[in-house]
Amino acid sequence: MKKWIAAVMGCAWGLWAVAVGATDLDAFLKRGAFNDIVISPDGTHYALTVAQEDRTGLVIMRRSDKEVVSAFKLLKNEHVGALLWASNTRLLMTTQRKLGKLDQPRETGELLALDLGKSRPEPLIGYRSGDANEGRMAGRSDGLAALAVQRLPGDPRNVLVTVSPYTTRETWSRVDRMDVENARRVIVARAPIRNARFYTDNAGVVRFVTGSAADNIGKLYHRPDNAAEWTLVHDSTQTRRREYPIGFAADNRTAYLQVEMPEGPDAIVAYDTQTGQRRDVLRDPISDPARIITAHGASLMPVGVEFRNGAPKTAFFDEKGPDALMLRRLERSFPGKAVRVSSVSDDGALSLILVASDRDPGSYFLYDNAGKRAEFVLSRRDWIDAEAMAAMRTITFKARDGLQLHGLLTRPAKATAAGALVLLPHGGPFGIADEWGFNQEVQLLAAAGYSVLQLNYRGSGNHGWAYLQAGARGWGLAMQDDLTDATRWAIAEKIADPNRICIYGASYGAYAALMGAAKERGLYRCAAGYVGVYDLPMMVNEDAKRSIRFGNWADDWVGKPSNLAAVSPNLLADRIKVPVFLAAGGEDEVAPIKHTERMEKALRAAKVPVETLYYKTEGHGFYTQEHQQAFYTQLLAFLERNIGGNGAISTASVSDAAASGDAAAAPPASR
Repeated sequence: MKKWIAAVMGCAWGLWAVAVGATDLDAFLKRGAFNDIVISPDGTHYALTVAQEDRTGLVIMRRSDKEVVSAFKLLKNEHVGALLWASNTRLLMTTQRKLGKLDQPRETGELLALDLGKSRPEPLIGYRSGDANEGRMAGRSDGLAALAVQRLPGDPRNVLVTVSPYTTRETWSRVDRMDVENARRVIVARAPIRNARFYTDNAGVVRFVTGSAADNIGKLYHRPDNAAEWTLVHDSTQTRRREYPIGFAADNRTAYLQVEMPEGPDAIVAYDTQTGQRRDVLRDPISDPARIITAHGASLMPVGVEFRNGAPKTAFFDEKGPDALMLRRLERSFPGKAVRVSSVSDDGALSLILVASDRDPGSYFLYDNAGKRAEFVLSRRDWIDAEAMAAMRTITFKARDGLQLHGLLTRPAKATAAGALVLLPHGGPFGIADEWGFNQEVQLLAAAGYSVLQLNYRGSGNHGWAYLQAGARGWGLAMQDDLTDATRWAIAEKIADPNRICIYGASYGAYAALMGAAKERGLYRCAAGYVGVYDLPMMVNEDAKRSIRFGNWADDWVGKPSNLAAVSPNLLADRIKVPVFLAAGGEDEVAPIKHTERMEKALRAAKVPVETLYYKTEGHGFYTQEHQQAFYTQLLAFLERNIGGNGAISTASVSDAAASGDAAAAPPASR
């Protein structure tokens, strides 16, 4: 299959620019061969998106002989987003585009359609700028953007589309039934609340909607059919916890909800939409439900849940049902791997399954349900040698106040004694969690000789509402103490040499890295911050200016500006006594570059050794291959100088200016 894609799209499949040094940067940073692969409803065709740095192409091929029947590439700086087969012959796709100076593409709200045998998509929703005579697609614009699209069971002609006006302000959304041939739409549901998300039953009837007003208090509404009015069935004003629909039972009367609990992880609850009665269905003692497993075939009906504390594990409402038996058979066939059904033919006969692990980026197989056979289709990154990658394991220990903390530890393949450690706090921070699986940054650091510790500190997701809420207003305080406790745990466990520990992170993780260096003098030998926020009073004031909703969020979860100077790293630079590396993007709207510039200025005034890397055109995380290589080359050289390792990395494609940290100064990204 690979040769067909390469021939059509003109992609280079071999390793380009072999790295000089101990670690092959290109092998880790090279984009995967494709972004997505989806089987058609009748199981006769595959649709694949093929990644290129400046655009995305799409290929549709027959499954039987791998013959390409449709292919196209979007124009420069345009990319295909999500794929959905509307019928056996018509494929829908969303689009992304590089806007202004920003390197990373963004969703455009457009919805396009492509028929088998065609090489030119048709615009259904949204608009395209430019002149059609210059090769751009001339779309119709009615001022609406497509936010989500869903097939209607048994209806190949129509889909449900969530639409909202094009605006930078928060607004109302609705659901339309759209004819995929002529783009005519009929309104089927309007939101009773802003920030809405709609949910359907097994027949495709919009039955639930969740949302919140500017106070960020979640509400859940239900209606029995398309003609009925919405009824409020849960208001978290009283509970301070949220509920989300995940689907309906076969009777379309019983709904399944994911419910946040007062203590411990979320539960799956069966809710009788007529009587209001509730019944507990599934709950894991450690983890929230991470992914809902639906019935095989075209059904929307939930049948089970995937939990992700360490290697994913699955649980089913009926462990003896056909869906459970099929997945258990696949799990036995791929021991030590996570097995996930990614798309299915409507009759359930054929399934595309993704098989991956902490050491393996993953491969797709076609599973014949009747013949019980799995046939290899395509590898995400076949140049990665899984056997040479480092294993990731879960860790747990108690924080200083007794809270049970969870995290992940990855050690170099041949590590035996205490060695160099990189503490890698995740961004977000709230509701985000590091998960077991192949992580290219973690593997890159492990290949360079570092153990990598990822802690899901309080405030992280995946461990229930109380665990999340425990991090509220904990910036630089309890959340930071958790990271300190994790570092001391690694020292006590003889994993980390106490003289060879660096703290590095992105977004909130960058904040935590600099705050750790300021708060825990002598614990870390260096600190690195990537697209970070460092001035909390400025951040909170900016959030308040953006909207009432953001202002309320900042007040609830970060704190009032008057209380935040004591936990703002740029105001504590004189306490930092170790070398620092900072990197940021000039178009970052989440963590504006002025945060990094202020941090750099304060460090230099305090005579702290600091090096920087700025790119004017990057946003919240560097997007282009060249800029990523420059960043990791400089990061690994910085780590090697301060805590040892396998040495600095240089590649032929990294410019001398970027590698030395002298790239032009730039703006912001996301926390």
